[in-house]
Amino acid sequence: MARLLSLNVGMPKDVPWQGRTVHTGIFKHPVEGARMARRLNIDGDGQGDLGGHGGEQRAVFVYQRQSYDYWRHELDRDDLEYGNFGENFTVDGLLDDEVHIGDRYRIGDAEFEVSQPRVTCFRVALRLNEPEMPSLLVARHRPGFYFRVIEEGEVRAGDEIIRTAVGRHEMNVADIDALLYLPKRDVVQLRKAVDIPALSPGWRASFQDLLAPKAEPVVKGWPGFRPLRVTEIVPESSTIASIHLSTPDGSPLPTPLPGQFLTLKAASQVRSYSLSAVSDTEYRISVKRDGVVSTFLHTRLSVGDTLDVAAPRGDFTLQDNDSPVVLLSAGVGVTPVLAMLRALADTKREVWWLHTTRSVAEHAFRDEAHGLLAGLQSHEHVYYTADGNRLNRDALADLSLPPNASAYLCGPAGFMDDMTAALRDLGVTDVHSELFGALPAINPGIVDAAPTTPHQPDGPVGTGPRITFARSGLTVRWRSDFDNLLELAEACDVPTRWACRTGVCHTCVTPLLSGDVRYRPDPLEPPAAGATLVCCARPTDDLVLDL
Repeated sequence: MARLLSLNVGMPKDVPWQGRTVHTGIFKHPVEGARMARRLNIDGDGQGDLGGHGGEQRAVFVYQRQSYDYWRHELDRDDLEYGNFGENFTVDGLLDDEVHIGDRYRIGDAEFEVSQPRVTCFRVALRLNEPEMPSLLVARHRPGFYFRVIEEGEVRAGDEIIRTAVGRHEMNVADIDALLYLPKRDVVQLRKAVDIPALSPGWRASFQDLLAPKAEPVVKGWPGFRPLRVTEIVPESSTIASIHLSTPDGSPLPTPLPGQFLTLKAASQVRSYSLSAVSDTEYRISVKRDGVVSTFLHTRLSVGDTLDVAAPRGDFTLQDNDSPVVLLSAGVGVTPVLAMLRALADTKREVWWLHTTRSVAEHAFRDEAHGLLAGLQSHEHVYYTADGNRLNRDALADLSLPPNASAYLCGPAGFMDDMTAALRDLGVTDVHSELFGALPAINPGIVDAAPTTPHQPDGPVGTGPRITFARSGLTVRWRSDFDNLLELAEACDVPTRWACRTGVCHTCVTPLLSGDVRYRPDPLEPPAAGATLVCCARPTDDLVLDL
C-alpha cells in the first residue's frame, strides 16, 4: 500500500545565488499534524515563481522515497532529507514509471489527480547544490509529478494512498516527461498525450506544437557570413541611405521573406539592418546614420567594396492571408514594412500605410511608398512631428481601423509599445512588431536584476575566441573561467533567457550566426542546425550570437 511519508511546506523567500538574489519556494520542510490541501496549495506552502510552479495545475508536488534512495546512491550523498527536492508529499510508492497522468488518488480527506511531470528549472540545482540536477532528473526518468486538488481536505504524514481512477491511455509520468524533453518522439504517443483530458493545458499545448506540421524553410540561406559586393549607394533622406548588395559574380540570391533583415560586419563590429527591397540578384538595406557602424557605412563605404553578410533571417514577416493590413512605422522603421508593401503589390488586401517622421527632409521613401500604394486599395497617412502632427492613440482612433486587420509595427521601442497598446485598445489584436535590440530577458525568480548597458566583463581580458553578441553590439574574448556562454553573457549584462541551465528546456536556444561550439553537459536534445543552447555551450572558435 502506498503511503504519505512526509508532508512538507515552505513559503517563498529570497536566497543568494551566484551573486544574485532568487525568490523561490523550493525550500520545503516536514511538518507535524494535519494540513488542508486546497485548490492552489497546502496550507502554509507557497511558490516563488507562479509562471512555472503552483496554481491549480501544480498545486502539490510529489516525490518518492525510492527516488531519494536512488539519488543518495547515485550522488554519493547522505544528507538528502525529505523535502529537499521541493516536494510537498514524500511518498512510499507512486513511482514515475507506474503513475499515469490522470490517475486519481485519495489521501486523507482529500482527492488528487496527476496533472503533469515536474517543470525542469534551475531551482532544484540551487537547493541541492548539484548544477546538473535538472538534466539528471529527466535523463534518469525520475522527475516527480504534480497533483491538482479535486476535493479539498486534510492530509497528514502516515495517510494511506488509494488510487480511485486510472488516467486515459495509461501514459506514465516518466514517459510523458521524456516525450517532451528527449529526442526520437513517437507520433502515436504524442497523439495519445494530447488526448489526455487531465494533462495540464501547458503540456498539452507543447505536444500539440510538436505535432503541428513543420513547413520547409522558405529561405535557403548560407552558413555563417559570405562577401556581398556594394553595387550602389543611394541617399534616401537627410539621415538615411540605401546600400545595394549583390554576389561578386552576380549569381542569384535567396529570396527573403518580406520583413526580414541582414546581419553584417563593418568597422570591426556586427549590426543588423532591415531589407527594404530585394530582387533575384540584389538586396537593398537602408541605414540611418546614428552610430559608429552606420557612420562608417555612410561615409567610408564605396561602390565595389565588399561586406561580410549573414543570410536573411527574422520572424517579423508578412503573414499570407486575406485580412486587411496595417503597416505602421516611425523613422527608419519604415524599411521592413516597405518590403512588406512591395510584397502586397499583387494582392487585393486592403492596406493602411501609417508613417511618422520628423519632417519632409527626413521622410525616406516618400515617393516610392506613394507609388506602390497607388496600385492598391489603400489608405495613406503620414505624420510630421515637426509640424505638430502626432501618430498616437487619438490619431489611430480617427482612422476606424478594421478590428480584423493584421498590424505590423517597426520603430523605436517606446513607439512600438505605445502603438501596440493603442491598437489593442481599439480592437486590433493581431499585432506584430520588430525588435532589433536585445530580446526581453527570461530569468525566472531573479529579483534584483536591473537593466544595464552590455559591457566587457570584469577581470582580466580573455585570450580565447572572439564572442560577438550581435543584438547587444558587443564583442568579448572568451575566458576559460566561464563554464558556458550563458555565464559570459551574464557577466557582460547581455540580456539572457534561461530556465533549467543544463540543456533540457531549450529556453536559452539562440541563433548561431557563425562559429561552432561544444557542450558540457551534452544537451538531452540538440538544438536545430544554426542554433545553440548557451547554458551548456563553450566556443571552439569565434562566434556571432543573436543576443
